[in-house]
Amino acid sequence: MDLNCIPKIKHTDSNNFFLLAGPCAIEGEDMAKRIAEKVVRITDDLKIPYVFKGSFKKANRSRIDSFTGIGDEKALKILEAVGKEFDVPTVTDIHETSDAEKAAAYVDVLQIPAFLVRQTDLVVAAAKTGKVVNLKKGQFMSPEAMQHAVQKVKDVGSDKAWITDRGTMFGYQDMIVDFRGIPTMRAYAPVVLDITHSLQQPNQSSGVTGGRPEMIETIARAGVVNKVDGLFIESHFDPANAKSDGANMLHLDNLEKLLTNLVAIRKTINTL
Repeated sequence: MDLNCIPKIKHTDSNNFFLLAGPCAIEGEDMAKRIAEKVVRITDDLKIPYVFKGSFKKANRSRIDSFTGIGDEKALKILEAVGKEFDVPTVTDIHETSDAEKAAAYVDVLQIPAFLVRQTDLVVAAAKTGKVVNLKKGQFMSPEAMQHAVQKVKDVGSDKAWITDRGTMFGYQDMIVDFRGIPTMRAYAPVVLDITHSLQQPNQSSGVTGGRPEMIETIARAGVVNKVDGLFIESHFDPANAKSDGANMLHLDNLEKLLTNLVAIRKTINTL
């Protein structure tokens, strides 16, 4: 897979998976840079192509009093600053067609949230910016249905699309990853496995989404064995106090060991 279309991407000659990682939401400049600094060091050591992830706003919230962001322009400028200081590409999700051009001025990859991936105008607006478009598979969609989302990107003259699997709804309050979908979707575009959100437990009575972070390594290992192109992992130095998705986020202190193990697995798989 050619990652050279992304500015600042490093280690593109590696046989490693690539990594999208960072906080769920941008909470401030210091926290974003603290996370980025550590992940950049780890991925440089392991020669993992890396894209810093952070949402500039959170539109899909369970309750009206849930954290939605620190302000669009402020958060986007932080993403831009992280990219410049650490010389890494950045990704953020967009929710409205007007977000596409706005966010594209600051980041390198535009992500379409799973609940919105069937919104044609949104996908087309993202593709028209010329940025890579990361299409998150809807929790309600089959792997085969994602070929149509990819085709929308191609229909406006772009071949810069990824598919990210973030699990499929399994009852009201759980997600499950169907690994049969990985080879199916890889026929359409490079495939990323979203470890974090596939371990969500939504629709809790409290209005705060739960999660199963103890299963992060299990799902990540299975993804690497099944030859996903990339991994998506949200990480924070204090998940318990993160303003979004703390219940299923990886503690930053555990990231290096996890990635070291996953790289070893990928090397073994590459020899088979």
